Amino acid sequence: MQTYEIPLVPGPTSVPQEVLAAYYVDYGSADLEPEFLKLYADTQARLQQIVGTDNQIVLMTGEGMVALWGALKSTLQPGDRVLAVATGVFGYGIGDMARAVGAEVETVGFEYDQAATDLDRVEEAIRRFRPKMVTLVHCETPSGIMNPAAEVGALVREYDVPLYYVDAVSSMGGTPVQVDEWRVDLCLGGTQKVFSSLPDLGIVAVSERAWEAVEAVGYQGYDALAPFRTALADAYFPYTPNWHAVAGLHTACALLLDEGLEAAFTRHAEVAACCRERVLEMGLSLFPRDPATSAPTVTAVKVPEKVAWSQLDAALRRRGMVVGGSYGPLAGKVFRIGHMGIQADKDLLARGMDTLAQVLKELGIGG
Repeated sequence: MQTYEIPLVPGPTSVPQEVLAAYYVDYGSADLEPEFLKLYADTQARLQQIVGTDNQIVLMTGEGMVALWGALKSTLQPGDRVLAVATGVFGYGIGDMARAVGAEVETVGFEYDQAATDLDRVEEAIRRFRPKMVTLVHCETPSGIMNPAAEVGALVREYDVPLYYVDAVSSMGGTPVQVDEWRVDLCLGGTQKVFSSLPDLGIVAVSERAWEAVEAVGYQGYDALAPFRTALADAYFPYTPNWHAVAGLHTACALLLDEGLEAAFTRHAEVAACCRERVLEMGLSLFPRDPATSAPTVTAVKVPEKVAWSQLDAALRRRGMVVGGSYGPLAGKVFRIGHMGIQADKDLLARGMDTLAQVLKELGIGG
């Protein structure tokens, strides 16, 4: 199996030894053991601190998409109105997911290289459409763009929208996420991004408004939120909990909190700034139209016109470096440098940027 000395993919990220060590322990029978219940509760508390909330945290076995789907299916019924604020692959995709659940969806759509900064458009749609739910992706990983979750949340509060659904999978832990302050009802995360753990848990911070919707909808299924409301108190989970995954996340949260959230946010911002400075020095172009909307966890770069993405990717891999391509309309047009979690490291980034510069020179590209 091929491994790489310079891993700069935008997830799943590299995993530190401290987190891996949490998996290599022989645990008991999960929900039958008091130790697991304490571990689960402690992990909830740490996540509450990281995302600024008093809301209950649900930990679902599965990759982050289990949380995205579960939150929609648990709170929407056919005919419910959903306003999807979309700026990229996942923003538009969440609208499609809501349609699949049977919702009536209106999309406030932006170009893939734009953030949702035209709040007048969002406000007009909320006022006219009167949705049950507004959805937004905080960090659009495929395009490297940050969206104004706080500002959209202010509109949700002003117009008393029942539910605000925010995908924070690629931002949670790497930049401020303030669930209660932003009035987020369903805040969605995953373990394989900034937490630098394995892709095996979906995270959902669930408000009381959202729990009321869960009860009214009554959805039952593997990805249902409903059983988790009392799972810890009853010591009865809907399926066998992944003790190893929760232990890994517990350790990942401890590493982040021991560093200090502000220090972690600063680290991500500084590494992102270094990355973009080096990219521009090479004569490459950032994908976001407005650099101020670039994410602190991932940098999206336009593939140079003189080379195919497959050629650039192969040349980087031969030198031990791996970055990410992109998806949908951006496939082959954009590549992404993931500097999140343990990969938000100036030395690692410097090695990566030196390698990228060498490869571009070999290919006759850049300055």
